[in-house]
Amino acid sequence: MGDPEIATRIAQHEMAFKWQTSAPALMDLKGESKETLELSGCDPDKPSFNRACLLARRMIECGVRFINIYHEGWDAHSDLVGNHKGKCGETDQGAAALVKDLKRRGLLDDTLVIWGGEFGRTPMVESNSALGRSMGRDHHPHAFTMWMAGGGVKPGITFGATDDLGYQVVQDPVHVHDLQATILHLLGFDHERLTYHTAGRDFRLTDVHGHVVKGILA
Repeated sequence: MGDPEIATRIAQHEMAFKWQTSAPALMDLKGESKETLELSGCDPDKPSFNRACLLARRMIECGVRFINIYHEGWDAHSDLVGNHKGKCGETDQGAAALVKDLKRRGLLDDTLVIWGGEFGRTPMVESNSALGRSMGRDHHPHAFTMWMAGGGVKPGITFGATDDLGYQVVQDPVHVHDLQATILHLLGFDHERLTYHTAGRDFRLTDVHGHVVKGILA
């Protein structure tokens, strides 16, 4: 009686049951208006990134607190122009529709949207006949772009800049720790106080680094 591990396990099963019973209605897009489906650019019966963005909005309306949408295949070591043109074509409309749909429904102020990847691409062409690579770009962690919307972020601005080649950051650099600190701040957490205990001591998500990027805060 009152064992916290048993109580936790029961709560997990109850949460799983709630997911199972609510998922069918959540996944059924037939109730969405024709205008919303056209805005999202999705077929309600076919999996796609755009459809995932529309489902994300529905999840937010249902109170889901954290949602990840993945879109793979951006590792353009060859044919960067063709790769990125195709990938942007698969994602631009759905991502823009998500932000617009959240805003017009009054959900954007309380929802933080983050678009990003693991790194950028080099500004110089990558060609390697031994690996079969041509007209691509290699991995580039030194300078790349992410965008954020809603959730306390200042709209319509660009923060930071690179040199003319896009190789190095020359203005307002944002380290990954700064990004994490800022996200936590927007979620209502002080990254210097938020810790988790493991291996006998407390750890911070930003370790001993990171500063909130105040220049992007609304």
